[in-house]
Amino acid sequence: MRPSRFPAFLLGLIIGLIIIPIGVYCYFRFGYAPVATNAPAMPFEKRFARMGLQGKMEKEYPRTVPIQGTPENYMAGAHIYREHCAVCHGIGGGQPSSIAKGMYPRPPQLIDPKHGVTDDPPGETYWKVANGIRMTGMPSFHQSLSDTQMWQVSLMLANLDKVPPEVTLLLNQPLPTDQPAAAPTTSTTAKR
Repeated sequence: MRPSRFPAFLLGLIIGLIIIPIGVYCYFRFGYAPVATNAPAMPFEKRFARMGLQGKMEKEYPRTVPIQGTPENYMAGAHIYREHCAVCHGIGGGQPSSIAKGMYPRPPQLIDPKHGVTDDPPGETYWKVANGIRMTGMPSFHQSLSDTQMWQVSLMLANLDKVPPEVTLLLNQPLPTDQPAAAPTTSTTAKR
């Protein structure tokens, strides 16, 4: 009589279903997970995050734009971008801000022609602006900007190669936060 392999398979399955969750728990509980912004990504972190984002956006982002691509809407979008987005996503020709340098993942420099979103549909950018993106530092602006404002900035970004020169000029101006900070003052009074 041949011994049954079923109990061995079942035992292996049970052990696998117990050991893997315990191993994952211990990985996070005892500080092995890379949670600092300068740490390397966890295994499959980027792939799963990108896959989830693409799946959700593909299902939900609006396909029609409710406003026109007028010079006024582009200029309004540029002002909104400078006030709310540029601190992380940069200005034209500029280097990433000190805030952007400390973020993980690094926010894309949207005014940069190589890394911008001019090839993305405006509705996709609108979805990101309205909803934010979890675990990236990208906040939701749904409660701080109106629908029109979110569409203005999204439409302006999608059409950067078509905006009037004055919009480009505004987007290339340094931000007030880009000015060098004054040197800290030190007290020369010695303790007696």
